[in-house]
Amino acid sequence: MQPFVDVSKHTSNRTVFRYLIPLGIIAFCVLAYFLSTQFDRVPPILKRGMQPSDFPQLIIGLIIILSVWLIFRDNDKTPKRMTKVVHLTMGLLVGFLIIADIDLFLGLGLFATMLTILWGERRAWAIILVGLFVPFSVFFLFDSIFEVRFPRGLLTNIWYG
Repeated sequence: MQPFVDVSKHTSNRTVFRYLIPLGIIAFCVLAYFLSTQFDRVPPILKRGMQPSDFPQLIIGLIIILSVWLIFRDNDKTPKRMTKVVHLTMGLLVGFLIIADIDLFLGLGLFATMLTILWGERRAWAIILVGLFVPFSVFFLFDSIFEVRFPRGLLTNIWYG
């Protein structure tokens, strides 16, 4: 049984799917954007920096832009089959979600390190740089500049006290 079926072999009108999928994503984003404006109250700790709705709205805007690009790009070819690396990357993402329940910062560091290795990086200094610099940068960007606190976990408890 093939997990990914080539839709173009089962339908005479591939263009319907070419436009239907990005439009469906855009419709979902419009709904998500509307829901992000419905926060009843803002916790006092979040009133200083970014508002809770700002970050989801920025991401939703990016997804809409990419979906519009998907509609207008000139590519009618059927995509190639996903490789083993793609499947392993999705597995790493699942692992990240599990570890992030323990500590988001720890999960981000392990995910960045393992993804770097999986995608073929072999230089130790580059792996360490990605595994340590990226999580620290993201943490301090959100904690210091955006003033958004990470959820408590093993490592974040040390920082937050």
